[in-house]
Amino acid sequence: MWTSRPAFWVSPVMCAAVLVAGVYAAVSGLGRTNVPLLAGGLAVLVVVDLVEFRRYPVRTPRRVAAGLLVLRVVVYVGLAHVDGSGLARVLLLLVPFTAYFAFGPGVAIGLAAACLAVAVVSTPDWYAHVEQASDLVMFAVGLVLTITMAAVAVRERDGRIRLQESHRTVAELSAAAERARVARDLHDDLGHHLTAIVVLLEKAAVFHDREPGTAKTAVLDAERSARRALGEVRESVRSLRSFHLPSALDELVAGQGDVTLTVSGSPERHDTGALHALYRAAQEGITNSRRHAAATRIDVAVELDAERARLVVADDGRGMGAAAEGLGLLGMRERVALAGGRVDLASTAAGTRLTVTIPVARPA
Repeated sequence: MWTSRPAFWVSPVMCAAVLVAGVYAAVSGLGRTNVPLLAGGLAVLVVVDLVEFRRYPVRTPRRVAAGLLVLRVVVYVGLAHVDGSGLARVLLLLVPFTAYFAFGPGVAIGLAAACLAVAVVSTPDWYAHVEQASDLVMFAVGLVLTITMAAVAVRERDGRIRLQESHRTVAELSAAAERARVARDLHDDLGHHLTAIVVLLEKAAVFHDREPGTAKTAVLDAERSARRALGEVRESVRSLRSFHLPSALDELVAGQGDVTLTVSGSPERHDTGALHALYRAAQEGITNSRRHAAATRIDVAVELDAERARLVVADDGRGMGAAAEGLGLLGMRERVALAGGRVDLASTAAGTRLTVTIPVARPA
């Protein structure tokens, strides 16, 4: 549908009813109706509605709405004078109905009272004729019904707008969360592998002349680490359902002689997101031990039991000192918190110990 305006069909339907009544009155001789003028005036109203709805599909600005309302009132009054059936007066019901959408209930009720006053003044001695009094009562009821319909339509419109805004907000938040997740993954993947590559290349440079074999091995390890980094970047959006923590950790520490790995228990009882968070924490812990602590030995231990998943990364480096936590640790804490766990970090001059604990998720 090309417009989301509420109850946009009301005005065309009423115009069609007035046209049918006017033509019938002219054909049957029940009243003197100028059919061409009546049809022309109703066509003007329909065109005004179409142009307004196409130009302002949701809400008309107040100044424009005021000008269009004046135009409609002039046309309504003119049609009432050329319509012999007398039904054209019901078009005045559209005055408060249309005003409600742009100006709210206060203006609409005021205009409804003015329309009723005009109808009473234009019907002299109405109190002495039952039919005329009945017509005025029905006109008053029609005003109440149109205002009520407008109120319901406005509530529906505003609710739909709020719902759309809510959906847009949720989509933006989801996109922001996904960008943050991708940023954390890229930081963890590339940061870990690039650190390993730098260490291996420095080792190769040191042993290039003294021990060519050791230097060559370091270069080959750096090449393998670079290939793993490329592969992980390419697969950064793969599903986590196929993630297997022990295998991923084995691959993570492969070729790193200064890292020892111990895994106990089974990952089957644990949520995939929790296992992935543990893997990222191990990756970040190893990277920090190398990059900041200058560790010569790193111990990684994972315990997967029926109650919790626990990771410990301990090194013999110089500790973090008073340095503030960087983006990697912040991303780790966010990821672990989303999995329902906690991160404990203890750092001294004798080494750093990173502990991540994530309880097993219980069914609701």
